[in-house]
Amino acid sequence: MRRLLRVNLSKGTTKEEDIPRKVATDYVGARGFCARYLYDEVKPNTDPLGPENKLFLTVGPLAGTSAQASSKWISVTKSPITDTYTRSVGGGDFGAWLKWAGFELMIIEGKAAKPVYLLVKDGKYEILDAAPVWGKTTSETQKYLKKQHGAKARMVVVGPAAEKLVRYGPIISGERAAGRGGTGTVMASKNLKAVVVVTERKEDVADPAEFKKLVQEQVKAMKAGLGYGVFKEYGTVQGLDYFYPMFGSIPMKNWRYAELPNWNENIGMWPYSKITIDHVGCYACSLKCGKIRRVPDGPYKGLTVEGPQFEGAWVFSGPTGCTDTNATLVCNQICAEQGLDVISTGNSIGFAYELFEKGILTRKDTGGLVLKYGDPEPMIKLVRMIAAREGLGDILAEGVKRAAKHIGKGADQYAMHVKGLETPGYDPRARKAMGMNWALSNMGANHNFGWPQQEIGDPKPRLLDPSADEGQGDVIKWNHDSTAALELAIACIFPSHHLQLYDHDLIGRMLAAATGVPKFASVDYLFSVGDRVYNLERCFNVRDGFSRKDDKLPRRFLTEPLKGGVRDGEVIRTPDKIIDQYYDLRGWDRNGIPTKETLVRLGIADVDKDIAKFRK
Repeated sequence: MRRLLRVNLSKGTTKEEDIPRKVATDYVGARGFCARYLYDEVKPNTDPLGPENKLFLTVGPLAGTSAQASSKWISVTKSPITDTYTRSVGGGDFGAWLKWAGFELMIIEGKAAKPVYLLVKDGKYEILDAAPVWGKTTSETQKYLKKQHGAKARMVVVGPAAEKLVRYGPIISGERAAGRGGTGTVMASKNLKAVVVVTERKEDVADPAEFKKLVQEQVKAMKAGLGYGVFKEYGTVQGLDYFYPMFGSIPMKNWRYAELPNWNENIGMWPYSKITIDHVGCYACSLKCGKIRRVPDGPYKGLTVEGPQFEGAWVFSGPTGCTDTNATLVCNQICAEQGLDVISTGNSIGFAYELFEKGILTRKDTGGLVLKYGDPEPMIKLVRMIAAREGLGDILAEGVKRAAKHIGKGADQYAMHVKGLETPGYDPRARKAMGMNWALSNMGANHNFGWPQQEIGDPKPRLLDPSADEGQGDVIKWNHDSTAALELAIACIFPSHHLQLYDHDLIGRMLAAATGVPKFASVDYLFSVGDRVYNLERCFNVRDGFSRKDDKLPRRFLTEPLKGGVRDGEVIRTPDKIIDQYYDLRGWDRNGIPTKETLVRLGIADVDKDIAKFRK
């Protein structure tokens, strides 16, 4: 039987449970399990930061095995920044350790009376006092807990920013973050500082001989794949050199421009390669896309950080018009230590820079800071102020949607978000399927919820023109289902989707060999489960009043032409046509509500009793 651990912090209890066989078969694992349990156990109108909300930590059936890039972990909850379903993927070793401890899912509920952490060790579970690490940075916390429980302990922790209920606090393992949606803030709201696992390594699969053959096939495919070497050497920042000149899709100065002076000289894989001192990766992954980098000179000389990844490199440069790589490293390091999602943090600061330019914010509002494009020092100070909830940082800690409402004076037109979640580093006017992926996403603006690889050359299911005004609905649906299918196993989307080093067929066969369930080898079956999971997540949102009115992009993308780059002058022209096509293919009505026939077809007719009243 596949197992979960339920932790009730209010009662101070833990309980092992079997995952019912039907759930294990119908939802395969990981994101699928979370969708089912979240829908069943977190009721409508639950306060995301209240004790009634629940936090789910999950790993896939391949975690802790020799399967490459398949030991990541996912955190799922109701988001405090969007009030929707959210899921965030984390890396490092924690996923393998949790699986070795005997669990594919951990359900954390209630709220402790005082700060605590959970220790999972040798089949025993203790809820221990976290007073010595409450308020400490993520590295200080991990160092202390390793000293207490041994160097072999692996853990996830939250930082001081989440403790202060900054709405976009991530969960951190090492320096890897499950960053989006504020899952760390939910964890901190429960007075839970960390989950620590101490266990022995043990690979347990149904068919060891077949599994070994499939892993060998996977390793061979990865190393032979086009792009493997570049990705391994430079990591995700190589995308900066690709998307800037070829697509004009990297946003500058709070989503107005596609070009920035000195960008090519200072930002990209070559500048970052010069300051890279080591390569690190997740458990059982030869790609090692994590890069340890060191500031070479200036006032922050010697500062060392894992990162930035593509998003961190962009968000602490483009939004504020800065091209100082050293400053970017500093901001990423503060986010890692304090526990802040880099995308939401950098976007919030870019938003403030434009408001200052427009005169909506003044030096009185900023505490004397002059938010001048190209000057990184105010950016660095604002990152610290957000983490501490000081001054303007206290307002920006709410995210741009709430901050704009607080500030008023028309600030909402400059707040770049979808469903409350700040937008990642791809301008939708230059990559339109990317933008509509965000609009139709269950969690808002997340590029990796349905990455449109077809815009950059992937022929499955068909190629897309990045500037086409309509007709992408089928591919957007395919990408949403594809990602959900991969995340049943938490197969990392970088090698499996972005780089196309292996596909769903191999993942499916590995799942079958690992679990002993033959139907998991079917790509059609995995996609059907992905479709089921996506609809169940949608229904979770529908119960809280979300519908077509929320499937929208910021007005700027629809009315203000992009300035500069190869997509100069572009806007999103026909979003409703794309939404209609997507809804039709999903089997949703014109208000974005799954029909009863769709729910029956997907095997989730039980939720119709909740959803029927929302149909017009």
